[in-house]
Amino acid sequence: MKEKAVSQDLKIFRVEDAVEGQRLDRYLATAYPNLTRSQIKKLIEAGNVLVNASVAKPALKLKKSDYIELRIPSQEIPSTFPQDIPIEVIYQDTNFIVVNKPAGLTMYPAPGHASYTLVNALLHKFPDLEKFGNTLRPGIVHRLDKDTSGLVIIARNEGARRELIDLFKTRSVVKGYIVLVKGKLEPENGAIEAPIGRKPTDRKKMAVTSCGKPARTDYKVIRYINQYSLIEAKIHTGRTHQIRVHFASIGYPVVGDSIYGVKTAVLKRQFLHAYFLKFRSSLDGKLYTFRCDLPSDLKTALQKLAE
Repeated sequence: MKEKAVSQDLKIFRVEDAVEGQRLDRYLATAYPNLTRSQIKKLIEAGNVLVNASVAKPALKLKKSDYIELRIPSQEIPSTFPQDIPIEVIYQDTNFIVVNKPAGLTMYPAPGHASYTLVNALLHKFPDLEKFGNTLRPGIVHRLDKDTSGLVIIARNEGARRELIDLFKTRSVVKGYIVLVKGKLEPENGAIEAPIGRKPTDRKKMAVTSCGKPARTDYKVIRYINQYSLIEAKIHTGRTHQIRVHFASIGYPVVGDSIYGVKTAVLKRQFLHAYFLKFRSSLDGKLYTFRCDLPSDLKTALQKLAE
């Protein structure tokens, strides 16, 4: 890519021979790793990307010597910087780090939310993460929702990053969650198998839909607490909002979930905690198992609901 910076937010460059035939959105994702795929799509759809002086579509196949004009509004480029944010480090070695992410902390910066993220906290504790990978998401190989607490693995070098991505992609990481739902869930052991995709009437939400991607959640009831069920759930797939959508779809909404579940006076966020992770690393052949206890706000909520 031969780039000419015409102004601070306008770039003009010619496509290299090596990427001929590549989709426009994928090419830009490689050329500008600080931008997420969704940001790139929005830029293209807003007319901020021209190919040979014409408005383009994300799926446009690039040709030799195509000229691209890319306008990136300054607010579309989040930056990363260290912040002293308390996070509990469960484990660390030269290949990866495991932390207990608190609820209320987003994973990485985004437009309009450049600070107070897990990435900001990680860069403060582990400055070496800046040396490799995507500068917006250094070491990040999977994610938890902002209001979900629990275990997150962070790669510490490129070899570990590739391995962990492959382990998650091939569903070789066992992920366990503790979740509280409204109602007495029966049977006490079971599985929910239902495809999940964007809700046709509201693209910001997920839903069980026939055109969605396959998803499976196994569960077992730990105990009943009045008209609630405390559950251990293990997901075989990693669809967006999978546990929350699955339990809502069978009539047992997650407590505290303001989108798919039921609100409660005893908790300000969804009762969902990633308490368990297990995988075998091909880097050293070891089997790794991690657990973390429920945080204090979830323990307090259980006590109040049991009264």
